[in-house]
Amino acid sequence: MRASEDHLRAMMIGGLDGDAVSHAALLRALVPLLRAFYRRRMPGGEDDIEDLVQETLIAVHTRRATYDRDRVFTAWLFAVARYKMIDHFRARRRTCPIEGLEDILLAEGFEDASNARMDMDRLLADLPAKQAQAIRATRIDGLSITETADRAGIGESDVKVSIHRGLKALAARITGERR
Repeated sequence: MRASEDHLRAMMIGGLDGDAVSHAALLRALVPLLRAFYRRRMPGGEDDIEDLVQETLIAVHTRRATYDRDRVFTAWLFAVARYKMIDHFRARRRTCPIEGLEDILLAEGFEDASNARMDMDRLLADLPAKQAQAIRATRIDGLSITETADRAGIGESDVKVSIHRGLKALAARITGERR
């Protein structure tokens, strides 16, 4: 039997007030709700569903202080669940190999990928060198902020600021070119 909104909310508030029994009962009651939520959105992949349920339970536990007692609990819960699912899909997308991409694009009739590289080089050439290097290292070469900072001999915050400013300038330039 599934718990009602009022019962779930009461357990959440009890947990927030320091009642460990209510908090543990809440986490147990959320398991079937979360499984059903993910099964409707991710047919198949039972392992992925169980991983997402566990990640969501951990997020509910660690982020419980962000819950507004005056709001509907399940709305907050399912927002957390949606973010976990989005993170899951992003992580999967990042691990897709792209070796041989140029060959695939050429075989499929797309323009030569070197044209895209030349376009990127042209765009980055108009930026200050530090911004262009930070964007190239992190967004194109795949280095982390830390690796980029170490290579350039600057602080991580400097790399982040350079990336932010450079991307902002590129976006403004591209938007301006399309008008």
